[in-house]
Amino acid sequence: MPRRIGILHPGQMGSAVAATMRNGGNEVCWASEGRSRNTRERASELGLIDVVTVANMVETCSAIVSVCPPEFADAVANQVRSLSFRGLFVDANAISPERVKRMAHGMKVVDAGIIGLPPAPWIYFSGPDAAEAASLFEAGPIKTQVIPGGEIGKASALKMCFAGYNKGTSALLCAILALAEQLEVRDLLERQWERTPGSPANPAKTVASVAPKAWRFVAEMHEIAATFEAAGLTPEFHQAAAKIYADLAAFKDKSATADDVAHALVHAASQYTP
Repeated sequence: MPRRIGILHPGQMGSAVAATMRNGGNEVCWASEGRSRNTRERASELGLIDVVTVANMVETCSAIVSVCPPEFADAVANQVRSLSFRGLFVDANAISPERVKRMAHGMKVVDAGIIGLPPAPWIYFSGPDAAEAASLFEAGPIKTQVIPGGEIGKASALKMCFAGYNKGTSALLCAILALAEQLEVRDLLERQWERTPGSPANPAKTVASVAPKAWRFVAEMHEIAATFEAAGLTPEFHQAAAKIYADLAAFKDKSATADDVAHALVHAASQYTP
């Protein structure tokens, strides 16, 4: 049966989530209060229903899906909780398992981990109401999987592990190219990579593609570091990855080359005072 569902918020990934829920015949609402012009345009293009405020969303929707930058995940959940929401709250943010477990107090929460890029990533669900959350997306193109017997935190744990490798190795690659540039062996390194099976494929392209999105990865790296620490493992690698991405924040939504990235990291290191 179609439902009335709220999305907080229809950014790039949130729009893909909203589109999939609409494909299932659901009414999808959003709250325009305080949102940017770009977000308003995306919501209009998707045909989302504007309920203006989160309070109106809580009153009229039986489920709310949160897709926001990880640093805002608690604030979004707390706002919904403060309005005495009694429906299904799906947290689909890149946050540590411990954070989503804390979030579950006082609400009917499903832990969701999005892996991949829009318009058709995978979403994993865990928690007692995971199957209900997955049913909101059954029309596709987003693909879903319920983690059998998975308590809240399992979907986020999988997301942290996957992103910890993918985005962690991208940060490492940025740093290695900067190091090779500084030591004047970058051309030799890239030629050797071409000769060596299992080496990075087209590292310059990978680094260039990461730069415009690096600002978005800083908080996620801190979440991954917190996940390592809570599991009794060293968090330092992903703390360093967060620093690398922070040093590339000036490339936000701008095109960049591998040379640009290497020079930016070298310059940032020259300004660093321990």
